[in-house]
Amino acid sequence: MSEKTTKVDEEIKQSSTYRKIDRKMVSWMKANGLFVLRISIGIIFLWFGALKFFPDLSPAEDLAEATISMITFGLFSSSQINTGLAIWEVLIGLGLLFGKFMRLTLLLLFLQLPGTFLPVFLFPDQVFEIIPFVPTLEGQYIFKNLVLIGAGLVMGGFLEKRPTGGLKDQPTK
Repeated sequence: MSEKTTKVDEEIKQSSTYRKIDRKMVSWMKANGLFVLRISIGIIFLWFGALKFFPDLSPAEDLAEATISMITFGLFSSSQINTGLAIWEVLIGLGLLFGKFMRLTLLLLFLQLPGTFLPVFLFPDQVFEIIPFVPTLEGQYIFKNLVLIGAGLVMGGFLEKRPTGGLKDQPTK
């Protein structure tokens, strides 16, 4: 970075307009970020879970069925697997959307997400175009769950001490 660029950056940071806008933006993000995170993740779980109630609509259906069938030794039928996953994900979505029973909701989320990574080990040929660097669309679908794990950790960090565990407000400045 050139000396001129650094000097311009410093001048901008020192301007009262920049500081005022920056403070307002940061304040808005602190006041609303957790709510937006909870709602957006809730929508994703509700939406993707609802798709599983309808055969052949979920892009992850075949891989999820094969994975659960393998780890349960074929104990459940395809429709039982899809219905079970649908109910599980819809419950997570509703819990996040309504912000109720957050401890249970996050427990369901954290129990579900590790299972989503099993296909990486059980069916790597379906998860990668080139192992381990180029994921297929199904692989991308799986790896995006790393973000959901991070989101769950952030939300869990703001749980109230009440047994039902609503989210506590973030302090704003």
